[in-house]
Amino acid sequence: MGKRSARLCAALLGVVLAASGCSSGSGSGDADDNGKARLSYAVWDINQKKVLEELGREFTRTHPKVTVQVQLTPWPDYWNKLKTAVTGGSAPDVFWMNGPQFQLYASNGVIRPLGEEFTEDGIDLAAYPKPLRDLYTYEGKLYGLPKDMDTVGVWYNKALFDAKGVEHPADDWTWSDFNSAAARLTDPEKGVYGTAAALTSFQEYQYNTIAQAGGYVVSPDGGKSGYDDPRTVEGLTFWTDLIERKHSPDLQTMTDTSPIQLFEAGKIAMYWGGSWNAGEFSANEYTKDKVDAAPLPRGERRAGIIHGVANVVSAGTAHPREATEFVEFLGSEKAALALGRSGPLPARDGTQDAWLKAHPQFTLTTFLDAVEYAVPFPVSKNTAAWNQAELTYLTQAWAGEQTVGEASVALAAAMDDLLAEE
Repeated sequence: MGKRSARLCAALLGVVLAASGCSSGSGSGDADDNGKARLSYAVWDINQKKVLEELGREFTRTHPKVTVQVQLTPWPDYWNKLKTAVTGGSAPDVFWMNGPQFQLYASNGVIRPLGEEFTEDGIDLAAYPKPLRDLYTYEGKLYGLPKDMDTVGVWYNKALFDAKGVEHPADDWTWSDFNSAAARLTDPEKGVYGTAAALTSFQEYQYNTIAQAGGYVVSPDGGKSGYDDPRTVEGLTFWTDLIERKHSPDLQTMTDTSPIQLFEAGKIAMYWGGSWNAGEFSANEYTKDKVDAAPLPRGERRAGIIHGVANVVSAGTAHPREATEFVEFLGSEKAALALGRSGPLPARDGTQDAWLKAHPQFTLTTFLDAVEYAVPFPVSKNTAAWNQAELTYLTQAWAGEQTVGEASVALAAAMDDLLAEE
């Protein structure tokens, strides 16, 4: 077992390695009864399982010596099961990866760099948003091919806007416009708030306003927290001010009832959410014909977080060439179109029409336009550690027990210590 594998076992399991610890293994791919190479493909979304199995069969039709077995593990158990497989030397040949976990797996040699092979095979990487390619690049090497993407916008209740005579959000609206609308839409007698300043949804809330204020969460080299930067504090204060002005529910209310539930009950006029909400809002009896999507308001600059799942190949696979070709196929136009019809927003440029047409009542081009000013989801080698610190320290600011500045400075110090350990 190499040093990288040993470090990963320690990082993933959080324990001191025993002599009988992790095995580098050779991956879980093997051969079926007909002598075909059998690739295991680990995913977490049951809604996509059927289309992914169809794509696996399609890949076999063009690669008759390869079969694909889709392995579904629901999100709550996915990462624990993957960690167990990695440390036991039986990682799936191909599996889904997200931004917060990526650098941990890449830096410890668990997944294969694929950029050179993509280039040699003529894969047009420019067909995928640069911020997503950057997200899955480590030390100059690309490890994953983006599968789908998430961008963020403001879902708003048209009925509440119209009842109060508030103009619907313009494409070029600002923080000031948003705050003005939130004030006018708040109706204490009816228990309606202009918006919800959620704490636990950083992808939809804090990371966006931090970027819009010109701040940052973690430095590009992964060595320093940006939470003590005055611009970052400004991005956070955007939200706590809304709570203080009572244009958002307080923390306890949002803990008891999630903001999305309040929005779907007509108690929140503006909900910062993602492209992934289109399916839920079109199926919800209340929101299906009462809401629409608008761009994020502009702060000091226009910015919004982009994230998305990438397909990666295990460094220990017994079939590296076949696995890489399967990832390339999953990133193809044909596969992206099939995925777009099944729900997620495909990352490949020019393949999003099916997704747009699935929910024609919403202005979903909002989320495609957001790619132009998107910034990558902030990550480091051990993102999970400081994600917990964010909640621990910022909860005090959201609860009004500390100022945002005090909580942010304390968070930055704790986060710097965690980053140093990486």
